[in-house]
Formats: sequence, structure tokens, C-alpha cells
Amino acid sequence: MSDQQGEDQTLERPNRLRYGRFFLLLRCPRDGVVAMRDLQLSLNQTQRVRLEAALHELQALAPAAASAAAVTVADTIPVNQEDNILKGHGTLDRDGEVVATLCGVVERVNKLVYVRTLRARYKPEVGDIIVGRVIEIAPKRWRLEINFGQDAVLMLSSMNLPDGIQRRRTAVDELNMRTIFEENDVVCAEVRGFQHDGSLHLQARSQKYGKLERGQLLTVPPYLVKRRKQHFHHLEQYDVDLILGCNGFIWVGEHVVVSDSEKTSKMEDQKPRIELETFTPLETRKHICRLANAIRVLSALGFTLTVELIIETAEASASSNIEINDMLGAEFYVQTAEREAKRRADLLKKGGAR
Repeated sequence: MSDQQGEDQTLERPNRLRYGRFFLLLRCPRDGVVAMRDLQLSLNQTQRVRLEAALHELQALAPAAASAAAVTVADTIPVNQEDNILKGHGTLDRDGEVVATLCGVVERVNKLVYVRTLRARYKPEVGDIIVGRVIEIAPKRWRLEINFGQDAVLMLSSMNLPDGIQRRRTAVDELNMRTIFEENDVVCAEVRGFQHDGSLHLQARSQKYGKLERGQLLTVPPYLVKRRKQHFHHLEQYDVDLILGCNGFIWVGEHVVVSDSEKTSKMEDQKPRIELETFTPLETRKHICRLANAIRVLSALGFTLTVELIIETAEASASSNIEINDMLGAEFYVQTAEREAKRRADLLKKGGAR
């Protein structure tokens, strides 16, 4: 069978398997976001009808301003023609209307209107909180993968030393770089800015930045994580830390409080204590996995990720006695979509009552 024949059969499969494998083309406008996913779920007839009903209700509940922020191919982008709108990437002028030529999110910069595809990589801004993975140790710097078009650079001079003393970095510090971060370590940092050579530089001078351990690293589309005042969250009821990276990397891990003295002693005597310090209680690990699966479900459905929605989804699974591994099943996806539709309807009623 040729590759072309295989592709044709794949495209026709959703029609033939009407209630079997259901290829979701979700249009879930949370905060005006359209989500397209090639997610494959084994839905029966009842689940499919329920999911479609929930998605249609979500569309109906979306305000006009929000629906304009998400488009598919050939959708009309509402604009005020009197403003002399400039049509950018992913747009086309047809019969006096601005239509989209891509599936994605509508972005507006002054008078410029363009469409940013859902699969677009992260676009850094100064001050963004990001989570990355160390891929290389170079002289006086670490290189990190942050879901950007190029690797980010964290200079040795842009982070606090283990002893906590502000001083000039020496050759000894450079030799000991691997004791701070090594390959495949997960690191939280802040975008410092672009240098003249085009490289993206990070900084980790605060105690809240640094190496992340005892948790899970999740990858979601960057547009699902909005820039907010607070990206660090301590979920006290779970004893878990949640970091929503602007680059689409999300960290869910055990809450760790490290003072300056503890951090110094840890770096001085890291090897003998590493096994003792990396033990995570079973209950905490279950909480981490439940929250991580909640994020996976919300991301697949295309809902904007907020700490409130993540906690609500995790608590809903626990109250329904759904096992952690069953959260990725078709039934919980349907329940999550229905619950979100009901929540928005209730919010709309409260707003109308006022």
C-alpha cells in the first residue's frame, strides 16, 4: 500500500467508524481559544452525542468578542474597516471582509491583525517565567530547551552561587558548574532579554528559581498559558508546587522549602544526602499524578490553563472516585467538557442577574 493510499484511508476513517475512533476537531472557546486536536478517543454513541452537545453549548456561550479571537480556515475576522486595519500573516481580503487562511488565534498589535497558528512555538518576552531542560553545559553557561526556535542561555553570572555570596565568578566556579545543573535537569528561570547576537538569555537570581526535582514536566501549547502576575502556586491541600511556564512547559512537583543555609549545605554535601532527600511520600506522588492528568485533559480539550480550573478538574475526578489512570479515558473527557459548559452557563446567569 502506498503512502498516499494510507493517508487517504486515514482521512476517511472517521466517516466509516462513526462511533468508534472519533477524531476530535474541537472548537472550545475558553477565552476565545479554538483547539484543534488529533486526539483519538474510543467514544461510544452516547459519549459522542454528549461531547458534541457540550462543545456546541460552549460555542453558544462564548461572547462575540471571544469568538473573534479564534478562527479556522475561511472564518471571518470581525474588524472595524474604518480603522484602516492592516492584514498580516494568516489573513486575506475577500469581498470586503477579512478572512482567516490558517487555524489559530487572532492577534492584534495596534492596527495589525494576524493569525497565530496553534502549533506555533513560544515567543519570549522579557520577564516571562519559563521552565526549561538543560541540554548542554558550555563554558560559563548552560543551554536550555524552552520550546523556542533556538536554545536559551543561562550564564553562570546570571544566577546565585551555592554559597549565596555575591562575588565575581572564578575558574573554580566554572569547574563546579555540573554540581549545580547537569544535562536533563529541569530548571525554572526568567527571561532576561535578547543579546546583540540574537541569543535569548535567562536569569535565575531569586530563590524561587533554580533546579526542579521530584515531580513531572508537562508540555502544552504555549497559547494555553496566559501571562499573569503569579505563575508560582503552592497547592497546600496537596502539598504540591505548580509552575505554569509561559513557554508551555508546566511543572507539577512536591513542595520543597529550602532556606539559604539548607541550600548551602546541600550543595556542599550533595552526594551522600541525595537518596534521602529525593524520597517523595506515596500520597504526594498520587496528588502529583492526578494534577498532571487533569492538565493533560484540559490541554487536549483546548481550555486555557488556570490554577483554579486545574484544581477543580482534579477534585472532580477524586469526588467521582475516578482512578488516576482512568482520567485519560473517554468518559472523563466528556465529563470535563460538560462540567466546563455548565460552569460557564452559571457564570453567564450570575452576570445577567447583576
